[in-house]
Amino acid sequence: MPDTETLKKRIFDAHTQGDIASLYVLEKEVQESSDEVVLESFYANILDLALERLTDTLESHRKMDLNEVQDFATTRALYEYAIEHYSTGDLHDAAALFEVLSGITDDTKFSDALKLHWGAASQKMSLDDFLESVADLNATQENGTFYISSFTKEAQSLLDNVQ
Repeated sequence: MPDTETLKKRIFDAHTQGDIASLYVLEKEVQESSDEVVLESFYANILDLALERLTDTLESHRKMDLNEVQDFATTRALYEYAIEHYSTGDLHDAAALFEVLSGITDDTKFSDALKLHWGAASQKMSLDDFLESVADLNATQENGTFYISSFTKEAQSLLDNVQ
């Protein structure tokens, strides 16, 4: 494991270059060698960069390409931010973030999955209830996605209620 100064320099360089993917590569080292304050700052840096990239993407009227490493890392960071809102019960903001995310990429599977997240949060379904009755976490784990990507049969009734 690199020393603290080397790690700080690598983090600084990645942040300066706006390289969210490199920050995620450094994530485990930061978790292992940092206290909670440093970790919060680290994730805040990732989120700041992701929000900047989201703004740039929206202003340029383009879709993010999940096959492009920085777009993938940006989408992941924004999804984690939305899930954080959802987990703390901030359903309004979570729903708004899921709605934006459902239309921001060129990946239809991701878009469809986020529409379910959006529907659940906008119908005031708690994250626990969503995970228990709508999400299929075993299949999601098998898919290897960073987001909840598989769902139970109840998902269709949720979609029907939203539309």
